[in-house]
Amino acid sequence: MIRRARLLSVLTVLAVGALGVISSTQTWLVAVLDDGSGHELTVSGAAAIPVLAPLSLAVLALGGALSIVGTVLRYLFGVLTVAIAVFIGVLSAPIAVTLPVSATASTVTAATGIAGLDSVDDLVARVLPTPWPTITVVLSVVLLAAGLFVLATARRWNRTGRRYDTDAAAPESGRDRRAASRPFDAIDSWDDLSRGSDPTEGPAAEQPR
Repeated sequence: MIRRARLLSVLTVLAVGALGVISSTQTWLVAVLDDGSGHELTVSGAAAIPVLAPLSLAVLALGGALSIVGTVLRYLFGVLTVAIAVFIGVLSAPIAVTLPVSATASTVTAATGIAGLDSVDDLVARVLPTPWPTITVVLSVVLLAAGLFVLATARRWNRTGRRYDTDAAAPESGRDRRAASRPFDAIDSWDDLSRGSDPTEGPAAEQPR
């Protein structure tokens, strides 16, 4: 499990970030107006939580960075991941549970020109939910777990770094040991390229001088 900890962490954080961006574009709430006609206004995730899209993009950036940074930055990014997860959860949970009229205020004001929370509250007859607030709460929990997993396993990722140090001193024997020890994943290939090595080059490809 530890051998795949880095790959699992990166993929989970990237997936949550991508789904968070998607969530920000989806309908979270439907505000039914008390205007005699029961006119309905759809409220997107970005309207309900304006920082959702930027935070999700930040999560994507963290996921990408986790694949290449060293130990100290892994811990820093793990802490940031946990903080963002808690923040998203704190913002989205009340919307999923209580369906507050305040989450519809910007959309109602843009559609009707009526501003002020009290005025909007008088105008909105009821608020109907969609699954997306709850989905986002679940995503925040998954992101929190991923961030904690990064913090718990980041130091053990150093085994990869030590293997690369050995490879630099003895390229042929390092590749042989790497091939024999475990499968070579996509992030390993990226790290090899960043160190100036060809990940497709094997012992058989090297010709004696």
